[in-house]
Amino acid sequence: MKNYKQLIVWQKGIDLVKLSYNLTKELPSEEKFGLCSQINRAAVSIPANIAEGSSRDSDKDYGRFLQIALGSAFEVQTIVF
Repeated sequence: MKNYKQLIVWQKGIDLVKLSYNLTKELPSEEKFGLCSQINRAAVSIPANIAEGSSRDSDKDYGRFLQIALGSAFEVQTIVF
């Protein structure tokens, strides 16, 4: 098992989660179950998939979870920018 908490990408993912929740607090209340939810779920998915993938026995499985995390990062980027 890899120690995901030492990975800079995981640490930055946690920072992004905090940032996304602070950002979505500023959005209009009518977006609470729309954009806010989508941004926050995608942001949380990044470090969560890195952590889950680190528990996998094969590099192939780990790589798949990293791909999912990358997809979530692209999703956040697309919504925010």
